[in-house]
Amino acid sequence: MFDDPRITAVGLLFETQSALTARFAVQFAEHGLSQVEFEVLIRLARSPDQRLRMTDLAAQTALSTSGVTRVVDRLERDGLVVRHACETDRRISYAQLTKAGVTRLEETLPGHLELIEQWFTGQFCAEKLDELLAALRRVRDALRPGATAGARR
Repeated sequence: MFDDPRITAVGLLFETQSALTARFAVQFAEHGLSQVEFEVLIRLARSPDQRLRMTDLAAQTALSTSGVTRVVDRLERDGLVVRHACETDRRISYAQLTKAGVTRLEETLPGHLELIEQWFTGQFCAEKLDELLAALRRVRDALRPGATAGARR
């Protein structure tokens, strides 16, 4: 029972995520960002018009709406994002990447991609990486169906 491969699989996933997060945190800090701030910025950068509804941003990041508001407040204070009200529905607001936000990402991404390649994707051949990505998407979509809300299709 204690040697169940399902426990091993989840344990390995947690250990991998924890180790990657620790390595990424150091590199993000060198650029004045936290892990969650980077996640918000990269999700905005990869979205249409580099903007998302705040509710979609919360769904994509697994933050609460108040959590996403706090992160966007910090990023807005630093000039990396701006917030816009929806012209047709006052209940909706958008977060949008600024030029300064794009610049910060452009400065951060080369080192981040090196770490990803060194410690994660570089461990797989192209075919195995494609299989891993497909498997991770299946699990993510089962657990968090709204995780791609507002994203490019």
